[in-house]
Amino acid sequence: MRNFRTFLRPETLEQRNIRNVLVDGIGVGLVSGVATFLSVFLVRLGASSFLVGLLTSMPALTGIALALPVGRLLERQRNIVPWYSRARVWVLGSYALTGLVPFAFTAGQTPLLVIAIWAIATVPQTIVNVAFTVVMGTVAGPDRRYYLMSRRWSILGLTTAVTVALAGWLLERFVFPLNYQLVFIGSFAGGLLSFAFSSQISIPDNEPAEAGAGAGQSRREQLREGMRALRENAAFSRFVLSQFVFRCGITLALPIFPLYWVRELHASDAWIGIINTVNSGVLLVAYFLWSSVSRRRGAVQVLQVCAFGLVLYPLLAGLTPSVAPQPLYAGMGGIFMAGIDLVLFDMLLSTCPPRHTATYVALYQLTTYLATFVAPTLGTAIADGFGAAPALFVAAGLRLVGAALFVLLRVGRPQIRV
Repeated sequence: MRNFRTFLRPETLEQRNIRNVLVDGIGVGLVSGVATFLSVFLVRLGASSFLVGLLTSMPALTGIALALPVGRLLERQRNIVPWYSRARVWVLGSYALTGLVPFAFTAGQTPLLVIAIWAIATVPQTIVNVAFTVVMGTVAGPDRRYYLMSRRWSILGLTTAVTVALAGWLLERFVFPLNYQLVFIGSFAGGLLSFAFSSQISIPDNEPAEAGAGAGQSRREQLREGMRALRENAAFSRFVLSQFVFRCGITLALPIFPLYWVRELHASDAWIGIINTVNSGVLLVAYFLWSSVSRRRGAVQVLQVCAFGLVLYPLLAGLTPSVAPQPLYAGMGGIFMAGIDLVLFDMLLSTCPPRHTATYVALYQLTTYLATFVAPTLGTAIADGFGAAPALFVAAGLRLVGAALFVLLRVGRPQIRV
């Protein structure tokens, strides 16, 4: 009861920050719950596999171009919070814009216009992805990362699960495409809630890098400097290489699941809602579970168990040509993904030099963007040529290789010098 009163009426800066971070998570969860249906919306409009894959690969393409410049830009800011909160509301508001498109354009025109909206949104999304890690890492500090992020992501998962369930129910109550429009437009309430609280997060001022640092560098010079950072920081480079391969296995499956559900399993919106509700709902327990296990057994063991566990999700899903077991597999995937989220977040910040966190996070984001651009395009090509199930098997294989690299390269363990 006292914790609840403190949440409602925080008395200290730390308590206010925790409240703001958690409510921001609720706002993001309200929108994340409908994000699942964006690709499904395009599939039902008759969009090609290529266009569906673009939803995943476009943010990556923009990130490849902008991640390092954004990292440099943020490193020169005294206060990163406004960049985070304003960019976030811009991205979340794109769902509302998506819902407005069918009112003015035909079904044949809508997919391309939706893609155009999300192409523009990739710019603020790049800012959010870099700023989020820096802001949350600063709010929590090295001693409270698991505490704060496990609670934020648990609340986000619960909110997402409830929203997915409600959205799935609403989609069955109205005709297409009005049902999707109402869900997308209504989600903007979450964007406003996120902005209202994320903009109140207060962290110590950053000591800005010199105004000219990196400002005049060419793209080639920025990449050269990034490669130098990888060579000089062995722990960071081992971490980045392993997670890159593993991330390819994660992102390859992202556009494949909705294609598999709709085209091969012929799942209804209600079933898709159930699958995603279970996937998000288990996070409420999973983050607390892995946070506790990590304290007792260490982050390395959590990373390895969860990495190998995530191999099973696309493998079992592709082997089961019926809808009914899919929520079970999605729930299992959600449990293991929660552990991956927690330990990778902590390992990233642990391997970044404190004064250059934004730049190192941007370099890490660059590798995730590369994976997110290449892998989904490969996945949709495999799905078109051989079917969605074989594409899911390729995703499982990449995850297995990435999990093996976590072990072989001793990610999270002290480097052995000989």
